[in-house]
Amino acid sequence: MQLILISPPQDVPNEAGLAIELLDQGLSRFHVRKPAWSRAEVAAYLDSIPAHYHPQLVLHSHYSLATELGLGGVHLTAARRHQGTRPTLRPGQTLSTSFHTLAEIREHRRHYNYVFLSPIFDSLSKSDYPAAFALAEITATLGQLRHRAGYAPQVLALGGVDAARLPAVQQAGFVGAAVLGAVWQSPDPVAAFRELQSIIG
Repeated sequence: MQLILISPPQDVPNEAGLAIELLDQGLSRFHVRKPAWSRAEVAAYLDSIPAHYHPQLVLHSHYSLATELGLGGVHLTAARRHQGTRPTLRPGQTLSTSFHTLAEIREHRRHYNYVFLSPIFDSLSKSDYPAAFALAEITATLGQLRHRAGYAPQVLALGGVDAARLPAVQQAGFVGAAVLGAVWQSPDPVAAFRELQSIIG
C-alpha cells in the first residue's frame, strides 16, 4: 500500500527540513502544493531539498519546474484539468489529479498514472469538508473496474485519513492513501508519519 504526503498549503516552520527528514524515513512520494506561492518561491523550496530526492517530488503548480528540475511528476488541479491542456512531461514522470465522484474515476482514470478520491472521511485540515462516500460503494466500484474493465485503477484515498482509518482504506480497495493533516497537524510530524508507515507495512 502506497503512502503519499501532501504539503500544507501555508508555510510551516522548518517545513523543508521536516520534508527531508520524512524522505529520509522512507517517504516515497511528496506532493508540493503551495497554491499561493510564486514560481520563485516554489523553486526556492525545491532547491532546499537535496536533488537526489527530486524524483520523489510532485508539483501542483508551476509545472515547468518539474521538467527543469527532474521532479517525479505533476498533479493537475481541477482548474487546470478543465482547461484541457496537459503539461509537457519527461519519460517516467507521472501525471495525477484529484476526483470527487466515482463517475469521474470510471470515465477518466486511464488518463492518469494515479488519482486521489476525496473526501473519504471528514477532513482533518478543513472544517467544512465532510466525507462524501460510503466505503461499501467505493469497494464495489473499484472491484468492478478491476474485474470487468480489465484495468486496476490506481486510486488513493484522500481526506481525513489518519492512523486509525488506514485499515478501512485498505479494506475498501484503495492502492494507498494521501495524507496531510494526520502528519502536519501533529506536534511531531516525523513520529506521525512513522506510525502511518508501521500500519501499512
